[in-house]
Formats: sequence, structure tokens, C-alpha cells
Amino acid sequence: MRPPRAKYFNTTGPCGPQHHYMLPPTQRLPQARELIEMDRYFVLHAPRQTGKTTVLDALASGLTAEGDIAALSFSCERAKSAGDDVEWAESLLLDSLREAADLSSWPEELLPPDPWPQVTPGSRFGAALREWCRRCPRRVVLFLDEIDALQGNSLVSILSQLRDGHNRRSKGYPFPASMVLCGLRDLRDYKVASGGELGRSNPASPFNIVTESLRLGDFTADEIAELYDQHTQATGQEFTKDAVDRVFELTQGQPWLVNALAFEIILQIGETAAITTGQVEDAKERLIRKRATHLDSLVARLREPRVERVIEPILAGTWPDTDSSFDDDVSYVHDLGLIRATRELEIANPIYREVLLRILGQRTERFVLADPHSFVLPDGRFDLPRLLREFVVFWREHGEVLICQEGYHEAACQIILMAFLHRLVNGGGQCDREYAAGTKRLDVLVRWPYTSPEGERLVQREAMELKVWRAGETDPTPDGLAQLDRYLDRLTLHTGALVIFDRRPEALPWKERGGFEQAATPSGRQVTVLRV
Repeated sequence: MRPPRAKYFNTTGPCGPQHHYMLPPTQRLPQARELIEMDRYFVLHAPRQTGKTTVLDALASGLTAEGDIAALSFSCERAKSAGDDVEWAESLLLDSLREAADLSSWPEELLPPDPWPQVTPGSRFGAALREWCRRCPRRVVLFLDEIDALQGNSLVSILSQLRDGHNRRSKGYPFPASMVLCGLRDLRDYKVASGGELGRSNPASPFNIVTESLRLGDFTADEIAELYDQHTQATGQEFTKDAVDRVFELTQGQPWLVNALAFEIILQIGETAAITTGQVEDAKERLIRKRATHLDSLVARLREPRVERVIEPILAGTWPDTDSSFDDDVSYVHDLGLIRATRELEIANPIYREVLLRILGQRTERFVLADPHSFVLPDGRFDLPRLLREFVVFWREHGEVLICQEGYHEAACQIILMAFLHRLVNGGGQCDREYAAGTKRLDVLVRWPYTSPEGERLVQREAMELKVWRAGETDPTPDGLAQLDRYLDRLTLHTGALVIFDRRPEALPWKERGGFEQAATPSGRQVTVLRV
């Protein structure tokens, strides 16, 4: 008899309790069960790779096992290729539904009809559900996963058929008792896609039947500890408390990142030594460098106008220009998982924060020809003053061209300097970046590990503050010195650098930019000020 396969942290597709470490799925969405018992139709949305499909599969299995409900979850993703072709979309959806039912191991009386009713295209999906519910001895509950794969007329048609069937149930019309539409987007985006208007009651919109839109949340710190403890119980390998805390800090509980860090660590060191914060940091770097599929799918969104409109002021530290549609763009970007909340405009977690700047700075990195090893001093420390001097040369030569090429025009200075830093620092050290809309700054901490002459492992820390002097504004130096002072105080550092980019029309010619001076912060710290 073959021994049971060891469990692992899953990073591809839905989780299953036989093979993966996982939290009880239905506990992550306690409201769903109550809504289903009330025969409600509702939306479940969350960013990709957060566990939506796993939750739906667990709900369907649990409900069906109780004996009163036939609950089935199936994916609409295959119908994406149909576009506006309603007949083709209906055929693909019904094929997916039947395949899911065939794999369910249900008794014959619960299965949908075969063949489907032959009716006019545009009503086939609703007619199929009606006939299934007419024959089935149990209440049918249906989970439509990846509903936002449907597009254009196909989406309008399917949603309209669902609305029609829902509204006729009170007259004895057989139709699913409850239905969950699951995808990336919140209710408001489906309203627009199906002909409704935001903020208005539209009787033609299929979504006047839905009153709930649930969002699947990220893991808490305690849930990460519970998940990782499953691995400890199975193998004896411990995640130290500091390591678990660091995972939560880096991921803010994003489920894919939580699993990916653990998987990456164990892949690298095996299942013997205890897992420390150092291994968490190394795994984070490898994940970012590998550009895993999940991270790539986020990056692909950055050039969408709705996304750029929200992310650019976060990178630039400015307040966005708001109009009637900006809140909708913010909600959309939040639904994608790129920002933490809709009120405070901040990137969702430190890993995403770093990925965004690295990806946006790729064009600039190709222009950086300096050898990173040449910035390492004889004692092993990193020569940050030389890096700033080299950046002045780089800025004079390439800055004007790169700013014009950068799509995120308002954040171009920050993106360019971060790309320069990344190219020269991240081979042996790391850069931590902090930024948010309205702060008018970007904070950078360079961490460089080295060995002292006595053989002790140490970490050099260097802090910088980035400011932009825009047209019509006063010199940002006083504010920058005060902000840098607070940043240094938080880091318990005695000195740092303030970099001010001058983007005013009256700024010095490009070939003359790059002056250094010494200044004192409000608390008396001596810092370097670079004006470029």
C-alpha cells in the first residue's frame, strides 16, 4: 500500500484537504451559509488567488452532504472565448455545468437532464436550470465561479436569464433556490456590464435581485500561525514567531503570498531547520525575482487607465484629481487586490509595493550600466554617497528622456531613482519602500548585510527621503527635513539623505542639476540634501 502523500503549501489552483495545508474554508465566509438558507442570490468577490474557488467547493460539498440540497460549483472561465456570441457562451457554460455534475458522484436523480432542453438561443441557460430544478428532488443551489469571464452580450444575456428565473420563483417556477456569482468584481461593475448605471435603481439591470455583495478577506496573523502550525505538527519543523510575524507584515495576509513564502522556504531549506525571519526575507526576494504567475497577473493591470489613475498618485505621494468616476476606479483597483482599502490609498502589502516599483522601473534599469560590485567598500559596506554621485551623472544624461517615456508621468522621478537603486543594491542588499497618496514623499531604507573584521554578521542601514518640487509650490526642503527626521527617529538612525527633484519650469538646465549640501533636521541630525 502506498504511503499517503505529504501535504504542502499550495500556490496553484484550489486547495484540497487531502494534499494541502489549509484553513477550514467555510469559516472564512460565515455569512454565505445564512444567505443560502434564506434562498438569496448574492455576489462573492475577491482578488485572484485568495481562495474563492476553494470556499465554493467546500460549501457545495458540505451542503450536498446534508441531504436537503444539491449544491454545485462550476467555472464560467471557458465561456470567455465566446465573447458576444450568446449561443456559443450558453453551450460552453452548460458543458462546464454538466462536467462538474458528472464529477460530483451524485446519484442519478440529482443530476441535470441529458440532453438539455432545445429552446431558442438566448434562453437556453435559463431553460436548462428550470428543467433541472423541476426534476431534482432537492433544492438546487448553484455557484457560478469566474462569472466575470463572460463578456459583452453574453454576460448581459446570462444575467438577464438568471434575473428572470429568480423573479418567477414566487409563482412556482422551478429555478435554483440560491445562487452565488463569484469573481473579481464587486456588484457595481456587473451593473455596468449588464446595462445598469452606478448609484441608480435600474429595473432593466439583472442585479436588482441581489442585495448582498460579500468580499472574501485575507488571513489574519492568527490564521497564518494556525496554517503554518499544520506544517509544524506534520513535520516537526517550526516557524519561529518572528518569522510568522514577518510573513504577516510582508503579505498583510494575502493567501497566495502566505502560501508561496512558506513553499519557497521549504523548497530551499528542506523540512529540518526552524524557519527564521532571514529565510522569510530570502524567500520574498526569490518570489519577486521569479515574477511568479500571480504577481505577473497583477503587473499586467498596471497599464489599464483605471488602475493607473489610482496607483499613480500613490507612487507620487500626491492627492488624486477626483471626479464622479474616481471612487468607482478606486473600488475596481481594490477589487483587484492592489490597494489595501478604498479610503486610505495605500498599496495592499509591502511585497506588492516593491513589485510595482520594480516592474515600472524596468525600462530605466536597462540604462544603468554601472557595476554593482564597484559600490562595495573594502570593509564590505555599501558606498551610498558614491551611488548618489553616480545617480547625478545618470540623471543629467538620461533623466529628461526617461521622464518623457514614463507612462506614470507624475511618479516618474520616484520610479527612476528606485530603478537605479534596485539595479545597484538588490544584488547583495535590499530596499524597503514606503509610500502612500497624500504623503508628498517616498521613504527608502537600504539594508546591506556585511561581515565585520571580527567576523560578526551586521546589517548596514541607510535611509533616504524623496520629494518632488512641482510648479507653483514652495521649496519642499523644510517639510522634507522634518519628514526625514521622523523617519530616522523611527529607524533609530542618526543621519540620512533627502533627495529633491525639481520639476518646475524654471528649474536649472539638465546638465547643471545635481547639487549636494549639508543640512540639519529639526532635531539636529546632520543629513545630506541632493537637488536634481
